Amino acid sequence: MKRERIEDIAEIIDKRGKMTLEQLEEVFPVVSQMTLRRDLYQLELDGRIIRIRGGAMSVKEVQKVSGEAYTKKTTINTDAKIIIAQKAAALIDEGSCVFIDGGTTAMYLSKEMPDINCNIFTNGIAVAMELAQKKNVNITVVGGQLMKDNLSTSSPAAKAYFDSTNFEIAIVSATAFTPEHGFSCNSQVESELLRDVFKKARQVYMMLDSSKIGKINPYTFARIEDIDVLITDDHFPDECKVLFEQKNKVVM
Repeated sequence: MKRERIEDIAEIIDKRGKMTLEQLEEVFPVVSQMTLRRDLYQLELDGRIIRIRGGAMSVKEVQKVSGEAYTKKTTINTDAKIIIAQKAAALIDEGSCVFIDGGTTAMYLSKEMPDINCNIFTNGIAVAMELAQKKNVNITVVGGQLMKDNLSTSSPAAKAYFDSTNFEIAIVSATAFTPEHGFSCNSQVESELLRDVFKKARQVYMMLDSSKIGKINPYTFARIEDIDVLITDDHFPDECKVLFEQKNKVVM
């Protein structure tokens, strides 16, 4: 019975693309919300859905625009990414101008963001598509070559674009961090774009889940000194927090 219900939930979410818990309760009126949450958790473990705030999204829906590689990244450390995304979303105010990168944590941020009047610049295709569902958010996509593994764009021409573009805050993420090598990524062109973003922004918020600690990617784009706020999860090592706090960085 339980397995049949879980299969039914997966089928409905696949058909609709996305569903809230309230919508699932309407479909399954005799099932408690707690049980539905457990079912969604199981479906996420099975790699069939992606939990989002207040509901779930079909993996197939994400694959329509992102492909298998990006979808797989989206389902890793989901709980930590949602916590980080919720913290970051609370920092975006009405009327603000913000740059958001194209990482999977940024996609969760785009889901958690309130539908307020603000200007978002992004190099993330999936991020832009998610934000496009909000009526009051103005979105500008930074052009360039498409990097299929993380569904983002980057181009040396972005530097010239940023010369005439204004944003107060940059909210970005890294795929790796060590105190010695700083924040790093896999693309040289993307690392150059992020360095240009850092020069433009008045404040830089770094989203980093604890699974990225101790990893090194080929291209360093920032060090602790280059950011203002670190947004992380509850499992972030205390010894690493101390490194940021010693340099007067806010850790959330």
